[in-house]
Amino acid sequence: MTDILKLQNGSDIRGIACEGVAGEDVNLTEEAGNRIGGGFVKWLSDKKGKKAEELRIGIGHDSRITADSLFAAAAKGIVAAGAKVYDCGLVSTPSMFMTTVFEEFQFDGSIMITASHLPFNRNGYKFFDRDGGLEHDDITKILETAAELKVQEADLSQVEKVDSISVYCAFLRDKIKKSINAADYDKPLAGVHIVVDTGNGAGGFFVEKVLNPLGADTAGSQFLEPDGRFPNHIPNPENKEAMESIRQAVLQNKADLGIIFDTDVDRMSAVLPNGEEVNRDAIIAMMTAIIAEDYPNGTIVTDSVTSDRLTRFIESIGMKHHRYMRGYKNVINESIRLNKEGIVSPLAIETSGHGALSENYFLDDGAYMAVKLLIALAKAAKEGKQLASFIDKLEKGYEEQEYRFKIEGDDFKEYGKKALATFEQRAKEKGYNIAPNSYEGVRITFDSEDVKGWVLLRMSLHDPQMPLNIEGVREGDCDKLYSIVLSLLDGFDRLKINK
Repeated sequence: MTDILKLQNGSDIRGIACEGVAGEDVNLTEEAGNRIGGGFVKWLSDKKGKKAEELRIGIGHDSRITADSLFAAAAKGIVAAGAKVYDCGLVSTPSMFMTTVFEEFQFDGSIMITASHLPFNRNGYKFFDRDGGLEHDDITKILETAAELKVQEADLSQVEKVDSISVYCAFLRDKIKKSINAADYDKPLAGVHIVVDTGNGAGGFFVEKVLNPLGADTAGSQFLEPDGRFPNHIPNPENKEAMESIRQAVLQNKADLGIIFDTDVDRMSAVLPNGEEVNRDAIIAMMTAIIAEDYPNGTIVTDSVTSDRLTRFIESIGMKHHRYMRGYKNVINESIRLNKEGIVSPLAIETSGHGALSENYFLDDGAYMAVKLLIALAKAAKEGKQLASFIDKLEKGYEEQEYRFKIEGDDFKEYGKKALATFEQRAKEKGYNIAPNSYEGVRITFDSEDVKGWVLLRMSLHDPQMPLNIEGVREGDCDKLYSIVLSLLDGFDRLKINK
Protein backbone atom coordinates (compact mmCIF):
# COMPACT_ATOMS: atom_id res chain seq x y z
CA MET A 1 0.00 0.00 0.00
CA THR A 2 1.21 3.52 -0.82
CA ASP A 3 2.74 5.51 2.03
CA ILE A 4 0.04 8.15 1.98
CA LEU A 5 2.07 10.64 4.02
CA LYS A 6 4.55 10.94 1.15
CA LEU A 7 1.85 12.51 -1.02
CA GLN A 8 2.20 15.81 0.81
CA ASN A 9 3.67 18.59 -1.30
CA GLY A 10 3.83 21.65 0.94
CA SER A 11 0.25 22.82 1.40
CA ASP A 12 -1.09 20.52 -1.34
CA ILE A 13 -1.33 16.80 -2.04
CA ARG A 14 0.29 15.64 -5.28
CA GLY A 15 1.31 12.35 -6.77
CA ILE A 16 1.59 10.15 -9.85
CA ALA A 17 -1.99 9.33 -10.76
CA CYS A 18 -1.49 7.16 -13.84
CA GLU A 19 1.21 5.51 -15.89
CA GLY A 20 2.97 7.62 -18.45
CA VAL A 21 6.64 8.10 -17.62
CA ALA A 22 9.03 5.16 -17.48
CA GLY A 23 10.21 4.36 -13.98
CA GLU A 24 7.41 6.27 -12.23
CA ASP A 25 5.05 4.17 -10.15
CA VAL A 26 1.50 5.29 -9.48
CA ASN A 27 1.15 6.46 -5.88
CA LEU A 28 -1.92 8.73 -5.97
CA THR A 29 -4.37 5.84 -6.26
CA GLU A 30 -8.16 5.79 -5.99
CA GLU A 31 -7.73 4.06 -2.63
CA ALA A 32 -5.57 6.96 -1.43
CA GLY A 33 -8.11 9.49 -2.74
CA ASN A 34 -10.90 7.71 -0.91
CA ARG A 35 -9.10 7.84 2.42
CA ILE A 36 -8.00 11.46 1.83
CA GLY A 37 -11.67 12.42 1.35
CA GLY A 38 -12.48 10.89 4.71
CA GLY A 39 -9.50 12.62 6.29
CA PHE A 40 -10.68 16.00 5.04
CA VAL A 41 -14.13 15.46 6.58
CA LYS A 42 -12.55 14.71 9.96
CA TRP A 43 -10.30 17.80 9.75
CA LEU A 44 -13.16 20.06 8.65
CA SER A 45 -15.51 18.67 11.30
CA ASP A 46 -12.96 19.37 14.03
CA LYS A 47 -12.27 22.90 12.81
CA LYS A 48 -15.90 23.91 12.26
CA GLY A 49 -17.22 22.21 15.36
CA LYS A 50 -19.88 20.53 13.22
CA LYS A 51 -20.95 16.94 12.88
CA ALA A 52 -19.90 15.32 9.60
CA GLU A 53 -23.56 15.08 8.59
CA GLU A 54 -23.82 18.88 8.71
CA LEU A 55 -20.89 19.53 6.36
CA ARG A 56 -21.32 20.60 2.72
CA ILE A 57 -18.24 20.10 0.49
CA GLY A 58 -17.74 21.09 -3.13
CA ILE A 59 -15.33 19.26 -5.46
CA GLY A 60 -14.05 20.53 -8.81
CA HIS A 61 -11.24 19.59 -11.18
CA ASP A 62 -9.12 20.74 -14.11
CA SER A 63 -8.73 18.93 -17.44
CA ARG A 64 -6.43 16.12 -16.31
CA ILE A 65 -7.26 12.62 -17.55
CA THR A 66 -7.45 11.19 -14.01
CA ALA A 67 -9.88 13.85 -12.76
CA ASP A 68 -13.01 11.69 -12.88
CA SER A 69 -11.52 8.71 -11.05
CA LEU A 70 -9.97 10.86 -8.33
CA PHE A 71 -13.25 12.79 -7.98
CA ALA A 72 -15.21 9.58 -7.44
CA ALA A 73 -12.60 8.30 -4.99
CA ALA A 74 -12.65 11.40 -2.78
CA ALA A 75 -16.43 11.77 -3.06
CA LYS A 76 -16.97 8.22 -1.82
CA GLY A 77 -14.71 8.84 1.15
CA ILE A 78 -16.57 12.05 1.99
CA VAL A 79 -20.07 10.57 1.58
CA ALA A 80 -19.12 7.50 3.60
CA ALA A 81 -17.98 9.83 6.39
CA GLY A 82 -21.44 11.40 6.38
CA ALA A 83 -20.90 14.74 4.59
CA LYS A 84 -22.73 16.07 1.53
CA VAL A 85 -20.83 16.39 -1.78
CA TYR A 86 -21.46 18.88 -4.59
CA ASP A 87 -19.97 18.25 -8.06
CA CYS A 88 -18.64 21.52 -9.52
CA GLY A 89 -17.20 19.89 -12.64
CA LEU A 90 -14.48 21.52 -14.79
CA VAL A 91 -13.45 24.68 -12.93
CA SER A 92 -10.48 26.76 -11.81
CA THR A 93 -8.75 26.46 -8.46
CA PRO A 94 -9.65 30.02 -7.34
CA SER A 95 -13.31 29.46 -8.20
CA MET A 96 -13.34 26.51 -5.81
CA PHE A 97 -12.30 28.74 -2.94
CA MET A 98 -15.05 31.18 -3.93
CA THR A 99 -17.67 28.45 -3.45
CA THR A 100 -17.02 28.86 0.28
CA VAL A 101 -17.79 32.60 -0.08
CA PHE A 102 -20.59 33.02 -2.63
CA GLU A 103 -24.07 33.18 -1.10
CA GLU A 104 -25.30 30.67 -3.67
CA PHE A 105 -23.12 27.95 -2.12
CA GLN A 106 -21.29 28.86 1.11
CA PHE A 107 -19.74 25.40 1.29
CA ASP A 108 -18.00 24.48 4.53
CA GLY A 109 -15.04 23.32 2.50
CA SER A 110 -13.98 22.66 -1.08
CA ILE A 111 -11.50 20.50 -2.95
CA MET A 112 -9.78 21.15 -6.28
CA ILE A 113 -8.33 18.19 -8.13
CA THR A 114 -5.24 19.48 -9.94
CA ALA A 115 -1.46 19.28 -10.21
CA SER A 116 -1.06 22.71 -11.79
CA HIS A 117 1.42 22.61 -14.70
CA LEU A 118 3.01 19.23 -13.90
CA PRO A 119 3.10 16.43 -16.53
CA PHE A 120 -0.18 14.79 -17.56
CA ASN A 121 0.33 11.69 -15.38
CA ARG A 122 0.40 13.76 -12.17
CA ASN A 123 -2.57 14.94 -10.17
CA GLY A 124 -3.42 16.11 -6.69
CA TYR A 125 -5.83 17.70 -4.24
CA LYS A 126 -6.00 21.29 -3.00
CA PHE A 127 -8.24 22.16 -0.08
CA PHE A 128 -10.06 25.32 1.01
CA ASP A 129 -12.38 26.59 3.67
CA ARG A 130 -13.70 30.11 4.22
CA ASP A 131 -10.31 31.13 5.71
CA GLY A 132 -8.48 30.28 2.49
CA GLY A 133 -6.16 27.50 1.38
CA LEU A 134 -5.03 25.00 3.98
CA GLU A 135 -1.56 25.21 5.49
CA HIS A 136 1.22 22.62 5.58
CA ASP A 137 0.29 21.37 9.04
CA ASP A 138 -3.37 21.02 8.04
CA ILE A 139 -2.42 18.74 5.14
CA THR A 140 -0.26 16.68 7.46
CA LYS A 141 -3.22 16.15 9.81
CA ILE A 142 -5.50 15.15 6.94
CA LEU A 143 -2.98 12.61 5.68
CA GLU A 144 -2.28 11.25 9.15
CA THR A 145 -6.02 10.71 9.61
CA ALA A 146 -6.31 9.19 6.14
CA ALA A 147 -3.51 6.75 6.95
CA GLU A 148 -5.67 5.27 9.73
CA LEU A 149 -8.82 4.97 7.62
CA LYS A 150 -10.03 2.06 5.55
CA VAL A 151 -11.34 2.42 2.01
CA GLN A 152 -15.11 3.01 2.10
CA GLU A 153 -17.71 2.38 -0.57
CA ALA A 154 -20.58 4.84 -0.94
CA ASP A 155 -23.54 5.58 -3.19
CA LEU A 156 -22.84 8.75 -5.20
CA SER A 157 -26.34 9.05 -6.64
CA GLN A 158 -27.12 11.83 -4.16
CA VAL A 159 -24.13 13.94 -5.23
CA GLU A 160 -25.57 17.21 -6.55
CA LYS A 161 -24.16 18.88 -9.67
CA VAL A 162 -23.80 22.68 -9.42
CA ASP A 163 -22.71 25.30 -11.96
CA SER A 164 -20.27 27.17 -9.72
CA ILE A 165 -18.09 28.42 -12.57
CA SER A 166 -20.97 30.49 -14.01
CA VAL A 167 -21.50 32.21 -10.65
CA TYR A 168 -17.77 32.90 -10.46
CA CYS A 169 -17.71 34.32 -14.01
CA ALA A 170 -20.67 36.59 -13.24
CA PHE A 171 -18.61 37.92 -10.33
CA LEU A 172 -15.69 38.66 -12.69
CA ARG A 173 -17.91 40.29 -15.30
CA ASP A 174 -19.52 42.48 -12.65
CA LYS A 175 -16.08 43.60 -11.45
CA ILE A 176 -15.12 44.66 -14.99
CA LYS A 177 -18.40 46.44 -15.74
CA LYS A 178 -18.42 48.43 -12.50
CA SER A 179 -14.74 49.36 -12.74
CA ILE A 180 -14.75 50.48 -16.38
CA ASN A 181 -18.26 52.01 -16.23
CA ALA A 182 -18.33 52.44 -19.99
CA ALA A 183 -21.08 54.19 -21.93
CA ASP A 184 -22.19 50.73 -23.02
CA TYR A 185 -22.22 49.32 -19.50
CA ASP A 186 -22.92 45.73 -20.52
CA LYS A 187 -20.30 45.66 -23.32
CA PRO A 188 -17.31 47.50 -21.79
CA LEU A 189 -14.79 45.48 -23.83
CA ALA A 190 -16.37 46.16 -27.22
CA GLY A 191 -13.63 46.95 -29.74
CA VAL A 192 -10.90 45.36 -27.61
CA HIS A 193 -9.06 42.40 -29.17
CA ILE A 194 -7.83 39.89 -26.60
CA VAL A 195 -6.10 36.60 -27.39
CA VAL A 196 -6.20 33.93 -24.68
CA ASP A 197 -4.13 30.73 -24.40
CA THR A 198 -5.26 28.20 -21.79
CA GLY A 199 -2.87 25.41 -22.81
CA ASN A 200 -5.79 22.92 -22.94
CA GLY A 201 -6.31 23.37 -19.22
CA ALA A 202 -9.44 24.54 -17.41
CA GLY A 203 -9.34 28.22 -18.40
CA GLY A 204 -11.56 28.20 -21.50
CA PHE A 205 -14.38 29.65 -19.40
CA PHE A 206 -12.59 33.02 -19.38
CA VAL A 207 -13.22 33.44 -23.12
CA GLU A 208 -16.67 31.88 -23.22
CA LYS A 209 -18.17 33.28 -20.01
CA VAL A 210 -16.21 36.49 -19.31
CA LEU A 211 -14.72 38.09 -22.43
CA ASN A 212 -17.28 37.25 -25.10
CA PRO A 213 -20.34 38.37 -23.10
CA LEU A 214 -18.59 41.70 -22.43
CA GLY A 215 -18.13 42.34 -26.15
CA ALA A 216 -14.44 41.53 -26.54
CA ASP A 217 -13.01 40.23 -29.82
CA THR A 218 -11.30 36.94 -28.90
CA ALA A 219 -10.37 35.79 -32.41
CA GLY A 220 -7.07 33.95 -32.43
CA SER A 221 -7.46 32.54 -28.92
CA GLN A 222 -5.93 29.10 -28.80
CA PHE A 223 -5.87 25.76 -27.00
CA LEU A 224 -9.12 26.47 -25.18
CA GLU A 225 -10.39 22.89 -25.43
CA PRO A 226 -9.75 20.88 -22.24
CA ASP A 227 -7.28 18.09 -22.95
CA GLY A 228 -5.45 16.58 -20.01
CA ARG A 229 -2.58 15.36 -22.15
CA PHE A 230 -1.64 18.96 -22.98
CA PRO A 231 -0.77 18.26 -26.64
CA ASN A 232 0.26 21.79 -27.65
CA HIS A 233 2.54 23.08 -24.90
CA ILE A 234 2.98 22.92 -21.16
CA PRO A 235 0.24 25.10 -19.58
CA ASN A 236 2.71 27.17 -17.64
CA PRO A 237 3.37 30.93 -17.93
CA GLU A 238 6.98 30.30 -16.87
CA ASN A 239 7.61 27.97 -19.80
CA LYS A 240 9.48 29.62 -22.70
CA GLU A 241 7.66 27.63 -25.39
CA ALA A 242 4.29 28.51 -23.89
CA MET A 243 5.16 32.21 -23.75
CA GLU A 244 6.46 32.17 -27.31
CA SER A 245 3.23 30.52 -28.44
CA ILE A 246 1.00 33.25 -26.97
CA ARG A 247 3.46 35.91 -28.15
CA GLN A 248 3.15 34.73 -31.76
CA ALA A 249 -0.64 34.56 -31.44
CA VAL A 250 -0.75 38.21 -30.32
CA LEU A 251 1.49 39.37 -33.17
CA GLN A 252 -0.27 37.34 -35.87
CA ASN A 253 -3.73 38.49 -34.76
CA LYS A 254 -2.67 42.09 -34.05
CA ALA A 255 -4.31 41.80 -30.64
CA ASP A 256 -4.44 44.49 -27.96
CA LEU A 257 -3.45 42.01 -25.27
CA GLY A 258 -2.50 38.37 -24.84
CA ILE A 259 -3.33 36.39 -21.71
CA ILE A 260 -1.96 32.97 -20.79
CA PHE A 261 -3.08 30.82 -17.86
CA ASP A 262 -1.69 27.72 -16.22
CA THR A 263 -3.77 24.53 -16.04
CA ASP A 264 -5.95 25.45 -13.05
CA VAL A 265 -5.94 29.24 -13.66
CA ASP A 266 -4.34 30.35 -10.41
CA ARG A 267 -1.45 31.88 -12.40
CA MET A 268 -1.23 34.10 -15.46
CA SER A 269 1.10 36.19 -17.58
CA ALA A 270 0.46 38.55 -20.47
CA VAL A 271 1.82 39.78 -23.81
CA LEU A 272 1.62 43.37 -25.06
CA PRO A 273 0.65 44.27 -28.67
CA ASN A 274 4.31 44.57 -29.72
CA GLY A 275 5.05 41.04 -28.49
CA GLU A 276 6.69 42.12 -25.24
CA GLU A 277 6.21 39.48 -22.56
CA VAL A 278 4.74 40.59 -19.25
CA ASN A 279 5.86 37.80 -16.96
CA ARG A 280 8.24 37.24 -14.03
CA ASP A 281 9.48 40.70 -12.86
CA ALA A 282 7.34 42.48 -15.45
CA ILE A 283 4.01 41.04 -14.26
CA ILE A 284 4.91 42.03 -10.70
CA ALA A 285 5.77 45.54 -11.89
CA MET A 286 2.56 45.77 -13.91
CA MET A 287 0.29 44.70 -11.05
CA THR A 288 2.11 47.02 -8.64
CA ALA A 289 1.69 49.99 -10.98
CA ILE A 290 -2.00 49.22 -11.51
CA ILE A 291 -2.80 49.29 -7.78
CA ALA A 292 -0.27 51.96 -6.69
CA GLU A 293 -2.81 54.79 -6.81
CA ASP A 294 -5.15 52.92 -4.46
CA TYR A 295 -2.45 51.90 -1.97
CA PRO A 296 0.17 54.70 -1.81
CA ASN A 297 3.33 53.66 0.03
CA GLY A 298 2.03 50.08 0.16
CA THR A 299 4.37 47.12 0.58
CA ILE A 300 4.58 44.55 -2.22
CA VAL A 301 5.68 41.09 -1.05
CA THR A 302 7.51 38.97 -3.63
CA ASP A 303 9.56 35.80 -3.70
CA SER A 304 13.31 35.87 -3.26
CA VAL A 305 14.40 35.67 -6.91
CA THR A 306 13.05 39.03 -8.04
CA SER A 307 15.59 41.44 -9.50
CA ASP A 308 17.15 44.63 -8.17
CA ARG A 309 15.68 46.51 -11.14
CA LEU A 310 12.22 45.51 -9.90
CA THR A 311 13.03 46.96 -6.48
CA ARG A 312 14.07 50.23 -8.10
CA PHE A 313 10.87 50.30 -10.14
CA ILE A 314 8.59 49.63 -7.17
CA GLU A 315 10.31 52.34 -5.13
CA SER A 316 10.17 54.79 -8.07
CA ILE A 317 6.35 54.74 -8.02
CA GLY A 318 6.10 55.30 -4.29
CA MET A 319 5.73 51.69 -3.14
CA LYS A 320 7.92 49.42 -1.02
CA HIS A 321 9.42 46.07 -1.96
CA HIS A 322 9.60 43.26 0.61
CA ARG A 323 11.48 40.28 -0.82
CA TYR A 324 10.59 37.05 1.00
CA MET A 325 10.89 33.26 0.73
CA ARG A 326 9.82 31.37 -2.39
CA GLY A 327 6.55 29.48 -2.32
CA TYR A 328 3.22 31.15 -3.02
CA LYS A 329 1.84 30.30 0.43
CA ASN A 330 4.91 31.80 2.10
CA VAL A 331 4.54 35.04 0.11
CA ILE A 332 0.80 35.30 0.76
CA ASN A 333 1.12 34.54 4.47
CA GLU A 334 3.85 37.16 4.84
CA SER A 335 1.63 39.81 3.24
CA ILE A 336 -1.23 38.83 5.54
CA ARG A 337 1.12 39.06 8.54
CA LEU A 338 2.23 42.57 7.55
CA ASN A 339 -1.36 43.75 7.26
CA LYS A 340 -2.18 42.36 10.70
CA GLU A 341 0.75 44.39 12.07
CA GLY A 342 -0.67 47.55 10.51
CA ILE A 343 1.62 47.65 7.46
CA VAL A 344 -0.48 48.06 4.32
CA SER A 345 0.45 45.24 1.92
CA PRO A 346 -2.04 45.00 -0.95
CA LEU A 347 -0.25 42.44 -3.12
CA ALA A 348 1.65 39.18 -2.63
CA ILE A 349 3.09 37.90 -5.90
CA GLU A 350 5.70 35.46 -7.19
CA THR A 351 7.70 35.52 -10.40
CA SER A 352 5.85 32.28 -11.25
CA GLY A 353 2.67 34.32 -11.85
CA HIS A 354 0.97 33.51 -8.54
CA GLY A 355 -0.54 36.84 -7.51
CA ALA A 356 -2.87 37.47 -4.55
CA LEU A 357 -4.55 40.79 -3.78
CA SER A 358 -5.86 41.88 -0.39
CA GLU A 359 -9.02 43.12 -2.13
CA ASN A 360 -9.73 39.55 -3.30
CA TYR A 361 -9.35 37.46 -0.12
CA PHE A 362 -5.59 37.11 -0.75
CA LEU A 363 -6.55 34.46 -3.27
CA ASP A 364 -3.94 33.67 -5.91
CA ASP A 365 -6.25 33.95 -8.89
CA GLY A 366 -4.96 34.25 -12.45
CA ALA A 367 -8.38 35.19 -13.84
CA TYR A 368 -8.79 38.00 -11.29
CA MET A 369 -5.34 39.34 -12.19
CA ALA A 370 -6.37 39.23 -15.86
CA VAL A 371 -9.48 41.23 -14.92
CA LYS A 372 -7.27 43.87 -13.26
CA LEU A 373 -5.20 44.07 -16.47
CA LEU A 374 -8.29 44.47 -18.62
CA ILE A 375 -9.64 47.26 -16.41
CA ALA A 376 -6.26 49.02 -16.58
CA LEU A 377 -6.19 48.57 -20.36
CA ALA A 378 -9.61 50.18 -20.75
CA LYS A 379 -8.81 53.08 -18.43
CA ALA A 380 -5.49 53.73 -20.16
CA ALA A 381 -7.26 53.79 -23.54
CA LYS A 382 -9.64 56.48 -22.24
CA GLU A 383 -6.57 58.63 -21.51
CA GLY A 384 -5.01 57.92 -24.90
CA LYS A 385 -2.39 55.66 -23.33
CA GLN A 386 -1.36 52.04 -23.73
CA LEU A 387 -1.07 49.33 -21.09
CA ALA A 388 2.71 49.36 -21.59
CA SER A 389 2.83 52.84 -20.06
CA PHE A 390 2.38 51.30 -16.62
CA ILE A 391 5.83 49.70 -16.79
CA ASP A 392 7.76 52.04 -19.09
CA LYS A 393 10.08 52.88 -16.16
CA LEU A 394 11.05 49.25 -15.62
CA GLU A 395 14.66 48.78 -16.69
CA LYS A 396 15.19 46.02 -19.23
CA GLY A 397 17.05 42.97 -17.96
CA TYR A 398 19.77 41.57 -20.18
CA GLU A 399 20.27 37.99 -19.10
CA GLU A 400 19.29 35.63 -16.31
CA GLN A 401 20.23 32.05 -15.49
CA GLU A 402 19.24 29.42 -12.97
CA TYR A 403 21.58 26.62 -11.93
CA ARG A 404 21.06 23.78 -9.49
CA PHE A 405 23.91 22.34 -7.49
CA LYS A 406 23.04 18.76 -6.63
CA ILE A 407 24.37 17.72 -3.20
CA GLU A 408 25.75 14.19 -3.39
CA GLY A 409 26.02 11.91 -0.36
CA ASP A 410 24.23 11.80 2.98
CA ASP A 411 23.33 14.61 5.39
CA PHE A 412 22.69 16.95 2.48
CA LYS A 413 21.00 19.56 4.67
CA GLU A 414 24.00 19.94 6.95
CA TYR A 415 26.39 20.01 4.01
CA GLY A 416 24.27 22.63 2.27
CA LYS A 417 24.11 24.81 5.37
CA LYS A 418 27.88 24.65 5.72
CA ALA A 419 28.37 25.55 2.04
CA LEU A 420 25.97 28.49 2.37
CA ALA A 421 27.68 29.79 5.52
CA THR A 422 31.10 29.54 3.87
CA PHE A 423 29.76 31.23 0.74
CA GLU A 424 28.54 34.17 2.82
CA GLN A 425 31.71 34.42 4.91
CA ARG A 426 33.98 34.43 1.86
CA ALA A 427 31.76 37.06 0.21
CA LYS A 428 32.13 39.29 3.27
CA GLU A 429 35.90 38.84 3.22
CA LYS A 430 35.92 39.92 -0.44
CA GLY A 431 33.94 43.03 0.47
CA TYR A 432 30.96 42.09 -1.69
CA ASN A 433 27.60 43.77 -1.11
CA ILE A 434 25.44 41.22 0.72
CA ALA A 435 21.76 42.12 0.78
CA PRO A 436 20.37 42.63 4.30
CA ASN A 437 17.22 40.93 5.60
CA SER A 438 17.52 37.98 3.26
CA TYR A 439 14.82 35.52 4.29
CA GLU A 440 16.12 32.82 1.98
CA GLY A 441 19.75 32.06 1.22
CA VAL A 442 22.49 34.59 0.53
CA ARG A 443 22.01 37.37 -2.04
CA ILE A 444 24.94 39.44 -3.35
CA THR A 445 24.63 42.55 -5.51
CA PHE A 446 27.40 43.76 -7.84
CA ASP A 447 27.61 47.25 -9.34
CA SER A 448 31.14 47.87 -10.58
CA GLU A 449 32.52 48.57 -14.02
CA ASP A 450 33.78 45.01 -14.14
CA VAL A 451 30.50 43.27 -13.30
CA LYS A 452 26.89 44.33 -12.69
CA GLY A 453 24.01 42.17 -11.46
CA TRP A 454 23.10 39.90 -8.58
CA VAL A 455 23.27 36.29 -7.43
CA LEU A 456 21.12 34.34 -4.97
CA LEU A 457 22.26 31.00 -3.56
CA ARG A 458 19.83 29.11 -1.35
CA MET A 459 18.88 25.68 -0.08
CA SER A 460 16.01 23.80 -1.68
CA LEU A 461 13.15 23.31 0.77
CA HIS A 462 12.95 19.56 0.27
CA ASP A 463 15.48 18.30 -2.26
CA PRO A 464 19.24 17.63 -1.98
CA GLN A 465 20.21 20.63 -4.06
CA MET A 466 21.13 24.30 -3.91
CA PRO A 467 19.43 26.52 -6.53
CA LEU A 468 21.46 29.48 -7.83
CA ASN A 469 19.81 32.43 -9.57
CA ILE A 470 21.88 34.96 -11.49
CA GLU A 471 20.93 38.12 -13.35
CA GLY A 472 23.41 40.18 -15.34
CA VAL A 473 22.91 43.74 -16.55
CA ARG A 474 25.17 43.53 -19.61
CA GLU A 475 26.42 40.92 -22.02
CA GLY A 476 28.91 38.67 -20.27
CA ASP A 477 27.88 39.64 -16.74
CA CYS A 478 26.18 36.30 -16.06
CA ASP A 479 29.33 34.36 -16.89
CA LYS A 480 31.39 36.63 -14.63
CA LEU A 481 28.92 36.28 -11.79
CA TYR A 482 28.90 32.51 -12.18
CA SER A 483 32.70 32.41 -11.97
CA ILE A 484 32.56 34.46 -8.77
CA VAL A 485 30.08 32.00 -7.25
CA LEU A 486 32.31 29.04 -8.14
CA SER A 487 35.27 30.71 -6.48
CA LEU A 488 33.25 31.30 -3.30
CA LEU A 489 32.27 27.61 -3.26
CA ASP A 490 35.77 26.31 -3.92
CA GLY A 491 36.43 23.04 -2.12
CA PHE A 492 32.80 21.90 -1.81
CA ASP A 493 33.29 18.93 -4.10
CA ARG A 494 29.94 17.28 -3.29
CA LEU A 495 28.17 20.07 -5.19
CA LYS A 496 27.53 18.91 -8.76
CA ILE A 497 26.37 21.52 -11.26
CA ASN A 498 23.23 21.10 -13.38
CA LYS A 499 22.33 24.18 -15.48
